[in-house]
Parts: sequence; structure tokens; C-alpha cells
Amino acid sequence: MTRLIIWRHGNTDWNAAGRVQGQTDVPLNDLGREQARAAAPLLAGLRPDAIVASDLRRAADTAAALAAVTGLPVRTDARLRERHFGQWQGLELTEAARRYPSEYARWRAGDPDPGAGIETLDDLGKRIGAALQDAADAVAGGTVVVATHGGGARQGCGQLLGWDHQVLRTIGSLQNCHWTELRHDEVRGWHLRAHNVGLISAAAPAESV
Repeated sequence: MTRLIIWRHGNTDWNAAGRVQGQTDVPLNDLGREQARAAAPLLAGLRPDAIVASDLRRAADTAAALAAVTGLPVRTDARLRERHFGQWQGLELTEAARRYPSEYARWRAGDPDPGAGIETLDDLGKRIGAALQDAADAVAGGTVVVATHGGGARQGCGQLLGWDHQVLRTIGSLQNCHWTELRHDEVRGWHLRAHNVGLISAAAPAESV
């Protein structure tokens, strides 16, 4: 049995402000660093064999908190970056809605390709899913913690589970420094064991991207 723990990064100032991060390299804020430090002992208790992270600082620094507890190195993988939000990156969501009303409406409705230069959900799922599968293959039969991003985590999990976009829309967004657990065995393949696990704490709004 192989176990994947897919861990969303801690809070950032852009999360708190409702500003679209996408692939902008925004660091953790004080709350995010504290969230990572608090979550690290819980994840260490799962006895991970490896830690992999997006190369964006908010994810890599979240992973570093677990590395400090376990002594494991962190391997970064650029494929684990958040969805690229094109012309929206750096905008507050309210501003994106005002400047790109039709694209915003399509995004809110779950359109997998809403425009405005936003990465499609298909491309996102394939990119993250491939990175997750490679991380799992590297510790076959073990446990790997993958520090990544909210939107990317959901689509990557969906890719491994074979769930389409409409099914994924019914799954709640990961809160900051919470995680999803997937397991793989020879009989059932990939299956969901837990979602949004973590300490009860202040978290980013569900739409934070």
C-alpha cells in the first residue's frame, strides 16, 4: 500500500486579502509559518518516507517545517505549482470579476477553460497528477507528503482518482495547511481515505487561489 498525503501550504498575505496568487511566488505570512509548524508534528506521526514540494516559496517553506521535524530532505518539483491564472494574477478576486466579467462568470460556473489566459483544468490535472504519481512511485509501498496548492491539489487528486470536473466541484477546497490522503493498492488502485485533515485554525477563504 502506497500513501500520498497532499498538503496545502500555509496562509499568505494574498490569501488573507483575497488576491489571486496563481504562480506568483508569494511567501508565507506569520500565520502561515505558525500553521506549518503546528501541522508538522501531526504529519511526522504518519512516518513519511519522503517529502516533495512545489518550488513556489509558500509550499517549499511549508514543507521545510516538516523537514525540520523529520530530518528528511525536501525535493522540489515545478509541476506541483498552482494553476496559472493568466491575466488575473495579482488582482483581487473582486477586481477580476469587474475587469473580466464573462470569464469570471465562467470560472465561477466551473468552466474548465474560462479564458483570460487561465490554465485549463485538464492541463492542470494532468500536470499535477503526473507529479503526484511520480512522487508515489518513488516510495512504492511507503508514504510521501507532497506540499502543494489548493486548486492544484484538487485537480491532481481528481486525475489519479479518475473523477471529472463536475464531481470535483462537490469536494470542498483544502484549507491552509490541511491535507488530503490517497492510498493505492493492487486491488482498488487509487482511493480517497481522508480530506481536509488538519488543525482547527484560521484559514483562507474557500475561493483563495
